Amino acid sequence: MQTNCVTAALAASPVLPQPYPHWQLHDVLPAAIAAALVHWVPGTRFIGGDSGGQRAGRNGHRLFVTPAQRAAHPALDQLACLFDDAATRAGFTRQCSARLDDAALRLELCLDTDGFWLEPHTDIGAKRLTLLVSLSMGAEAMDWGTDIMTAEGTPVARASGLFNSGLLFIPSAHSWHGFVRRPLNGVRRTLIVNYVSPEWRATEELAQRPCAA
Repeated sequence: MQTNCVTAALAASPVLPQPYPHWQLHDVLPAAIAAALVHWVPGTRFIGGDSGGQRAGRNGHRLFVTPAQRAAHPALDQLACLFDDAATRAGFTRQCSARLDDAALRLELCLDTDGFWLEPHTDIGAKRLTLLVSLSMGAEAMDWGTDIMTAEGTPVARASGLFNSGLLFIPSAHSWHGFVRRPLNGVRRTLIVNYVSPEWRATEELAQRPCAA
């Protein structure tokens, strides 16, 4: 039986309790899928710098793993199947108390360049789980991880930017994070994995469209 990389990475990662529960994962994705994501750049319009501190500032220029993309790229389909796998969902529920029974999968590849920053935010709302997988290349990318913050927006820790490492947390009123502006000599590549509740309205962003009622 093939090893589930996600559940194996999670099992090897103890919870870090401060300033809110989070996990630092390593070797999150299978090597072939990680390599495919490194080379997936459908166009330069998906690459950008300063978006005003919010990813919504680049709406219309964001890159999601959709059913159409899955049909065109086998590696993206494998990626979506990995995170939709019952064992993966069960692992998140068992170790992180994530409520995923009725949650849909949302996968976004972010391609950030110099000038990019993110204001402090929590991801509360319809997001049930957030996993940020670093896929940047080069020695400088080690410092390109997400900043973990206090409620006042003060950075207290920085997730690793090591290739194929991940920061995982369950969104709550305390899960403040962002990206302090710093030089990006190249493209900061991040896979954002979210499981979202049924009230998520932007269904065109989902890896699989919900069935009609």
